[in-house]
Amino acid sequence: MLRIVFIACLCTFFSAAFCQAAQTPAQFNRDAEVRAAVTAYVQQKTAGLGWEIRLRRISVNGTPRLPEGELQYEVLAPRQWEGWGAASLAVVARQNERVVGNIPVQVDVEALADMVVTLRQLDHGTTITAADIAVQRRDVAAVAGKFTLNPGDLTGKRARSTIKANAAVRLDQVEKVPLIKSGQMVTIVAENEVLKITVAGRARSAGAVGDVIMVQNLNSQKEIPARVVNATTVQVSF
Repeated sequence: MLRIVFIACLCTFFSAAFCQAAQTPAQFNRDAEVRAAVTAYVQQKTAGLGWEIRLRRISVNGTPRLPEGELQYEVLAPRQWEGWGAASLAVVARQNERVVGNIPVQVDVEALADMVVTLRQLDHGTTITAADIAVQRRDVAAVAGKFTLNPGDLTGKRARSTIKANAAVRLDQVEKVPLIKSGQMVTIVAENEVLKITVAGRARSAGAVGDVIMVQNLNSQKEIPARVVNATTVQVSF
């Protein structure tokens, strides 16, 4: 009698397990679809930058087992991520507007761009010439996205601090070379279509071409703003 009851219980157990399995939707490995969604997201985010983009790594955490049928994928990234370098993403899978999966993904995106780099060490105060720099293709992530595209934006300027050799140069690392020094005698020019006036003046601050500095009119002793024209001349509005 006991044996019969035990067999009956086993039959009941396996019958319930079979019924439960039959009611559970089939699960499928969607790894390739997840990777394709991430790749498309990166391509869209970096489109228009003009850089060479390459996905160095896509690591899907675990095996994404998702239900059969058509799925929609949404890739979520940290707000500060610009589409290059390393980042942790989340891929949300939906079916009929219902979330059926949330898959963590790690990516490492290489973005190569042309940028200006130094050919030698530039010490503090060095005036940069065309022979000191060159345009090379480098990884944007390696310079934290801060670089200069045009060598003309750097030549003729001086290094504000020492810049190592073979380093990408940022605009905030250079400054204009002052043509006028503080205390220097200058010619102040005020002119319009019909009249031109020149008076002697004294610079109260240093400045490069195009900079606005304070100058003192030696006739009136008044200080006025003026724009640097060259090494000896400033111009005021008139």
